[in-house]
Order: sequence, then C-alpha cells, then structure tokens
Amino acid sequence: MRLVYFAWVRERIGLTDETVMPPAGTTTIADLVRWLKTRGEGYELAFENEAIVRAAIDQTHAKPATSITGAREIAFFPPMTGG
Repeated sequence: MRLVYFAWVRERIGLTDETVMPPAGTTTIADLVRWLKTRGEGYELAFENEAIVRAAIDQTHAKPATSITGAREIAFFPPMTGG
C-alpha cells in the first residue's frame, strides 16, 4: 500500500510517500501507526502524539480504529485550520 505524508509529518519522516507492506496483524490505522513508529526515529517523532495526526484512506478521512484492509493509499497529515 502507498503511504503519503503531508506537512510536518512529511518533514519529520523525511519522505513524501512510500510503498510499504505492513506485517501480518496490521489491520487498522492505529496498528499501522504503531508499526510505523518502530521504523525509526523520524516515524516515532512524527507519530509521537498519535491523537493529533489525521489519516485518510483512499482520500476519505478515517479514525484510528478504521480497517485498512483493501486500502490502496493512506495519507497522514496534521490537523488543519483555516477558511
């Protein structure tokens, strides 16, 4: 699956996107974030406060408990404000 990172999530990880194959048992956004945090300091820093990082599966906002089964693309981004 393709992961896409935006704003300071991208800056902390050091990548705009990547293709990954999460380990078996990774079934939700929360599972994916936990696995990503094991991949290095940048990931750990990006997801340090998991509660504020937003996710979208195939361009639809998703909660941490949302299943990632069948997802083609998952995007991670900080909360946004503005008008």
